[in-house]
Amino acid sequence: MSRPPLRLRLPATSANLGPGFDAVGLALSLWLTVEAEESDVFSLSASGRNADVCGNLAESLILSTYRDVLRSAGKTAPPLRVRLQNEIPLGMGCGSSAAALLAGVALANHFGELKLEGSALVAEASRLEGHPDNVAACWYGGFTVSAESAGEIVAATFPGDARWRILLAMQPAALATKKARALLPDSYPKADAVFNVQRSSLLVAAFAQKRLAWLRVAMQDKMHQPFRRVACPLLAALSPLAGRDGVAGVALSGAGPSVLLVLEEDAKEHDIRAQITQACSGAVEVLSLQIAGAAEYL
Repeated sequence: MSRPPLRLRLPATSANLGPGFDAVGLALSLWLTVEAEESDVFSLSASGRNADVCGNLAESLILSTYRDVLRSAGKTAPPLRVRLQNEIPLGMGCGSSAAALLAGVALANHFGELKLEGSALVAEASRLEGHPDNVAACWYGGFTVSAESAGEIVAATFPGDARWRILLAMQPAALATKKARALLPDSYPKADAVFNVQRSSLLVAAFAQKRLAWLRVAMQDKMHQPFRRVACPLLAALSPLAGRDGVAGVALSGAGPSVLLVLEEDAKEHDIRAQITQACSGAVEVLSLQIAGAAEYL
């Protein structure tokens, strides 16, 4: 007996937020929508951003995850007809792999009747991703702090203020997360670790208490952003905007190369866009976003 179709919507995420390396993620209002139903053979179609990659049946991270999870559970994966509508840029530090992994685990859970609850589903996707920050933020939405403990993911989330406006600045060339991680050192001076502990604590308080004014300091970092500047030229160009002319804070989005700018409540977005264009040499795409809610079954 075939299972009913599944329709799921997952948000983009910006992880490593400022000093929150591998710990903090922010859900963004770009979406991956997945529709799936059982079929005689596997098929995949996609529309939206990067549709050629998303619709590649042989290279689909969603379907390979779906098969692998069911294989690990000792179950045969029923063939699926899958349709995707994607708004999340690939290779831009916006959590596209986390959304795909969660989609694959959710498909396996539904069509393989694994009976995973939300926290177990997040833990499985986090295991596949290798760290929980993107996955937890994608599933729970809002501003999410997460940690792995004995195979479980402990996460705290704040919905954020829907009035907060965010600009995402993207350069044309993508950056693989593996390459971005290779730029990081194996150890850090004690002073740099303390610097990040202070600011990551302040960052949590800023989102919990909705204090935009704290973000100029709270989004500073010494653990990953300084080492990724060489591969993320927008970061060096846009960091000086933090704390002035309507920009509350600036941080690399995920592993880069995109850069996230959180705007003050009275900021003139048109003027800030002009400053971004002026600061960046070459082409830059700027998206207007908000903090997004949780993943949801439709």
